[in-house]
Amino acid sequence: MKVALGGTFDPIHDGHRALFERAFELGDVTVGLTSDELAPRTRHENRYVRDFEQRKRDLDAELSRLAEAFDREYEIRELTEPTGIATEPQFDALVVSPETQTGGRRINEIRGEKGYDPLEIEVVEHVHAEDGDIISSTRIVRGEIDQYGNLTPERDGRDPIEE
Repeated sequence: MKVALGGTFDPIHDGHRALFERAFELGDVTVGLTSDELAPRTRHENRYVRDFEQRKRDLDAELSRLAEAFDREYEIRELTEPTGIATEPQFDALVVSPETQTGGRRINEIRGEKGYDPLEIEVVEHVHAEDGDIISSTRIVRGEIDQYGNLTPERDGRDPIEE
């Protein structure tokens, strides 16, 4: 099975890892990583996002470990539009989080308009931090939690110019 998923992944956290693991359970994975131009437009909150090459480097390190563990192939591609790569005919499944499930339905509408089969939409539930709220990149950047969902009251968060 050929599986797609996409995002900004800045920083990568256990919620993202749950998405990646489900994708690798299903098949070979192509991850669409938002371009520098698209990334700010996909944020619910205006915040600093590291550049594409930095995010790609971190994503590649994460995916290579999982690909080896699952004996799968993977590819990272740049996303320049929200519906991204998943509207291409070669994919069988799309892995999404609950808040991006609507986008998955839109992708299947576009695929239908193009005469492609719909994707199997795999919704991976949120991973929760130790305080019961969901783990999110925004919470990590704010300094509330770390990538594993541990509370970090001593942290101030990411400096806007942090590498």
